[in-house]
Amino acid sequence: MKKCLIFLFVIIGLSACKKDANDSAYDKSYKAWQNFKAESKNSYTYTVNAGSVFGYGSETKITVQNGVVTARDFSSYVLEYKTANMPPVKTIREQWHEDKTSLNQHSSGAASITLDQVYQKAKNEWLAADKKTNTIYFETNNDGMISGASYVPNGCQDDCAIGISISEIKAL
Repeated sequence: MKKCLIFLFVIIGLSACKKDANDSAYDKSYKAWQNFKAESKNSYTYTVNAGSVFGYGSETKITVQNGVVTARDFSSYVLEYKTANMPPVKTIREQWHEDKTSLNQHSSGAASITLDQVYQKAKNEWLAADKKTNTIYFETNNDGMISGASYVPNGCQDDCAIGISISEIKAL
């Protein structure tokens, strides 16, 4: 009987390790997000970046308080190379701020969604794209939380990523 119990515990222990080893990057990231969400009391900012190989780019900072989007800050720019040996100069093209009363008045910038909604879009849209016709990317450079989720149609050369790039997630 004692040998059977030991065998049973070994089997249970091995299956638990196997489950952890098979957790997907998304699942691990989602767990990190759930921990951060609890620690931050669901109040945080995150910054969405967009860019082009042609030097255009933008940043949208989304503010979420108690699980509700309360602000968006947007800046778009162009990178200009003045001389060959110097870093590019960032020239601001458009900049604005929206608060609770003016949210979504601008068409430019990232969508006014929470990170819960970002994770859902990542799971159901960007990471669910057809793997036969697309290359799928998922990155977790924000303390284990999502930093990128996208797909690129096979054969596309420039500016083809469909998804999201997040450079920073911070608690309020």
